[in-house]
Amino acid sequence: MDTLARAEKYLQLNARLIDRLRFEALFAGAPRGRVLDVLRCYQNPDGGYGNALEPDLRGAGSQPEPVEVAFWILDEHDALTGPAVAAACDYLLSVTAKDGGVPFVLPTVRDTPRAPWWETDDDPPGSLVPTASIAGLLHKHGIDHPWLGPATDFCWAKIADISQTTPYEARAVITFLDLVPDRARAEAEFARLREAILATVALDPDAPGHAHFPLDFAPEPLRLPLFEADVLDRHLDALLTAQSAEGGWSGNWLMWTPVVAHEWGGYVTMHRLKTLRAYGRLPDIGG
Repeated sequence: MDTLARAEKYLQLNARLIDRLRFEALFAGAPRGRVLDVLRCYQNPDGGYGNALEPDLRGAGSQPEPVEVAFWILDEHDALTGPAVAAACDYLLSVTAKDGGVPFVLPTVRDTPRAPWWETDDDPPGSLVPTASIAGLLHKHGIDHPWLGPATDFCWAKIADISQTTPYEARAVITFLDLVPDRARAEAEFARLREAILATVALDPDAPGHAHFPLDFAPEPLRLPLFEADVLDRHLDALLTAQSAEGGWSGNWLMWTPVVAHEWGGYVTMHRLKTLRAYGRLPDIGG
C-alpha cells in the first residue's frame, strides 16, 4: 500500500472531519466547498476562531493562534478572501496590543481547558507568534485590512531587535520574510538572521524530543535560501520513513490528553503529506 493510501486509511480511522475533507480536496480531487463549510463552524460571532481548531486550546472562545490555523487551511485551498477573512481580521484588530501585534495567547485562556504551555500575563504584549505568520499570509493573498499595516510595522520592528531566537519564533519570522512584499528588506533581514535561525534547527533527522527540523521551517520550497538541497532531500527521505505502521505521522510534543493525540495526528499527517507533495515526493491531485 502506497504512502497516500496508507495515510488515507489512517485519517479515516483517527482524524477530525475537517482533516479528512482536506485530504479529499487536496489529494482526491474533491471540491473544496465542504472544507470551507466545516471551517466556518470553528469561527465565532466575534470573527475569531476557537472550538479546538488548534487542538491544544480546547475552549470555544476565540484566540489569535487558531486564526493562524484557519488562515493556513484557507491558504491551501486558495480561499483566503471574503467575509470570513475580513471578520477574522476585525477580530485581530480588537485584540491587538498597544505595540501593534497580537499576543501569543489572551488571558481568557485561563477559563478553558488547554495544554500547560498556554499561559499568559494579565496584559500580554504582541508576539511574532502568531502575528508574523498571519501578516505574511495576508500579504501573500493581497488582503487589504486596517490590521495589516500596523501588524507589519510591528513585525519589522520586532525582527530588527532579534539577535537570538527560538524555534517557533524563527518559523514565524521565516514565514513573514518569505511572503512580505518588500523583498529587499526581507532579504537583508534574512541574511542577518540566517545563522541565528539555523541555530534553532535540528539537522539530525533522528534528534529526539521536541525538535524542530528543516521541513518544519520550509514545509514547501522557500524563496529564501535557508537550506541546501541535500539537507532537504535527507529530511524528505526521513519523513517518508517516519510514516507509522498505521499510516500517519504524529507530533513530537506532549500529548496531554488522549483526544489531542488523534486530532494532532490527523492535522500533522495532512501537513506532512502537503510537504511531501510540495517537494515532488507525492503525485498531484488525481495522480
